[in-house]
Amino acid sequence: MGLLTEAFTGLTTRISEQLSTHGVSIVEFEVLIRLARSPESQLRMTDLAAQTQLTTSGVTRVVDRLERSGLVCRAACPTDRRSSFAVITDAGQARLQGVLPGHVALIEHWFTSRLTPDQLAQVLDSLRVVRDAVRPEATSGATRANGNGSAARQQGSSSVAR
Repeated sequence: MGLLTEAFTGLTTRISEQLSTHGVSIVEFEVLIRLARSPESQLRMTDLAAQTQLTTSGVTRVVDRLERSGLVCRAACPTDRRSSFAVITDAGQARLQGVLPGHVALIEHWFTSRLTPDQLAQVLDSLRVVRDAVRPEATSGATRANGNGSAARQQGSSSVAR
């Protein structure tokens, strides 16, 4: 467990430094990337909280910050008046597009290039098994239809690779 923690904190430190050069915290990046990867680039706030393991008030604060920056907007759920969606905007997509080349290069340098393809596949498969056991909600809302995506959308056709 200590080895996993040391590897994780070492990678997280490097990732946080890279993200800060783009004016994005690691939790803001996680929210943006999860929205960009989701159907119609949106998630219910409750699903976003479950995926990020933030409290509902914690995800509200992060979305508030991203909304003030114009990177995310909120959209009402057409089928449930109690729910709302966080939706990545064109500006949010553009910010991700600016962040991702350096982010991917950092991951390749410090993680994926240090493993053979077989080692990487084994590590990823093993991490998914553990993740699915300890955080089954980590992909909450990622595959189901999220209702009408046109409300309050400020999206273009850009997307971020999964």
